[in-house]
Amino acid sequence: MIVGLDHVQLALPAGAEDQMLAFYCDLLGMTEQAKPAALQGRGGFWARAASLECHFGVDPDFHPATKAHPAFIAHDLDALARRLAKAGYPIKWDTALADVKRFFTADPVGNRIELIATNV
Repeated sequence: MIVGLDHVQLALPAGAEDQMLAFYCDLLGMTEQAKPAALQGRGGFWARAASLECHFGVDPDFHPATKAHPAFIAHDLDALARRLAKAGYPIKWDTALADVKRFFTADPVGNRIELIATNV
């Protein structure tokens, strides 16, 4: 039976690692993690935010995920939205859930990303 979540995997095209690192680490605040030596030749990278680990893997037949997506919880959602907009990323606020403050954006390769305000 499932007892937890080890990591989330997102795909990227070959050669997009630098753009994706800048987005997920510089803009969203994740920290790059060393990949095991046995996996380093595959491209991509791993990143972490608090207890969440994300693996970014090269897909030779890459197509952005425009419906399936991770939903990250973030502090100061308004500031994050401003930071992303200033960097040229789309911000689409969603009010369908009255008690959830959230917006959607796309990462540099077009994957859909949801950002949700923390209740802390």
